[in-house]
Amino acid sequence: MKVLVAVKRVVDYNVKIRVKADQTGVDLANVKMSMNPFDEIAIEEALRLREAGTATEVIALSVGPQAAQETIRTALAMGADRGILIKTDQEVEPLGVAKLMKAVISEEAPDLVIVGKQAIDDDSNQTGQMLAALLGWAQGTFASAVNLEGGTAKVTREIDGGLQTLDLKMPIVVTTDLRLNEPRYASLPNIMKAKKKPIDEKTPEELGVDIAPRLTTLKVVAPEKRQAGVMVESVAELVDKLKNEAGVI
Repeated sequence: MKVLVAVKRVVDYNVKIRVKADQTGVDLANVKMSMNPFDEIAIEEALRLREAGTATEVIALSVGPQAAQETIRTALAMGADRGILIKTDQEVEPLGVAKLMKAVISEEAPDLVIVGKQAIDDDSNQTGQMLAALLGWAQGTFASAVNLEGGTAKVTREIDGGLQTLDLKMPIVVTTDLRLNEPRYASLPNIMKAKKKPIDEKTPEELGVDIAPRLTTLKVVAPEKRQAGVMVESVAELVDKLKNEAGVI
């Protein structure tokens, strides 16, 4: 069984985001970039399936500039077998990513596609669902457990009221939640081996996919800084401030 995993290059989660002076976007100059945390979980799940003998090949796919190859190398160092980079310097919206992935899936014919439930830069939470709709495949979103048996998959997903278990017929699209697993660290020998693993480069034009944006960003602003807290001497003073200053009671 072949597993395709999407990985995205994003600003590292430890970095404090800075907005450009002209408010056109986030300042990425000299900023540490890394793999989207939810995509790390997706790669880990695919690797565990291969180690269990369920999967035979794990392919890491990324859409972005040439620098996104570093993110694919990270996936290869974790244990993925090969990578595919759809190279574009244009910002690609979730629908565009889903269309590009569909084109690659038609060539690679995987039985399982795993993506992070969302990327920490845009928080769209759309690509997996859109991809499943375009493919006409079943989908298990926000997965906290995945068990494959023959041609079916049992996916436990996190919902507002608790947990829901779905019985899905393969092929399927799965989006990962935080509690699915804990990603491994790449060992030094595997990092060295990853340098020799193949990465196939494609372009949206070669795949025949239009990725023209449908949305226009008007401006990007940083959130207002939180005001410092105030110590009060008594409950009565607290109630007075909540009522007369904050206006919440």
